[in-house]
Amino acid sequence: MFSENFKFILSHPTTLSHIQMLLPPFNLPENIVLLITDTLPSPASFLLHKAFASHLKSSSTTPRTATVVSVSEDLAKWKAIASRSNINLNQQIDSGSLTYIDALSLVQPPYQNTSSSSPTLRPLLDSIVNSFLSSKSKTTETPERLVILDDVSTFEWIGFSLLDVSRFVRALVAACRRENATLIIRHHLTLSDELDDLFRCLLQLSTYHLEVRSLSSGRSGAVSGEIALHLGPSTPSNSIKLIPRSSALQYRLTDTGATFFERGTGAAVL
Repeated sequence: MFSENFKFILSHPTTLSHIQMLLPPFNLPENIVLLITDTLPSPASFLLHKAFASHLKSSSTTPRTATVVSVSEDLAKWKAIASRSNINLNQQIDSGSLTYIDALSLVQPPYQNTSSSSPTLRPLLDSIVNSFLSSKSKTTETPERLVILDDVSTFEWIGFSLLDVSRFVRALVAACRRENATLIIRHHLTLSDELDDLFRCLLQLSTYHLEVRSLSSGRSGAVSGEIALHLGPSTPSNSIKLIPRSSALQYRLTDTGATFFERGTGAAVL
């Protein structure tokens, strides 16, 4: 179920200090499936852009590629935010380091379907897999891959069944594991604590779950929200420091990014 790289990390915890980590201050290993959930008052877009920028700007000598599968934000938005980190996405696309996929341009919502065949998410999956093949042709060395799916909830909202979406996600997870790629999936939750069936499916496939929540007291000028980190149901216990809801890490969004701090202190931890 886990990549060989990730299984090695779990069995050699001291290795964590010597490898590229994902999303400081959470310091997750790469080559995982990371589920990020959020709600409308506290969107997790900043975490996706943070992971994306740190991946492409890594000091690692290994080539690094990214595939962004976007439903929520167009390429212009990604370019604007990346420029704040001094990343030129046009150059990244031209070099083959970045593949941007407009998800809704490849799938037809069921309610718009006029053909006799059933709507399918297969063209989107094929496009993602093809991005792996394209990047392979540009280098002799196997790159470190990052795949961001932002977001998966919309597919249900536009009419695809839970079965359609869950099959697509399972196939995507399998494809990413074959390539030792890091996969980040964003899923929007409702404001209630009632968990949906798609969330349960995603959680079963995930190595870790980052839960972005608004404050129960409402958003303030000093605190934008809080984040808990949970272990996936099938992930063995390891040296990664988990963060339960009761001691969730708080964050404040600014024009230059996010500042993280422990609850009730306001003292930045990164």
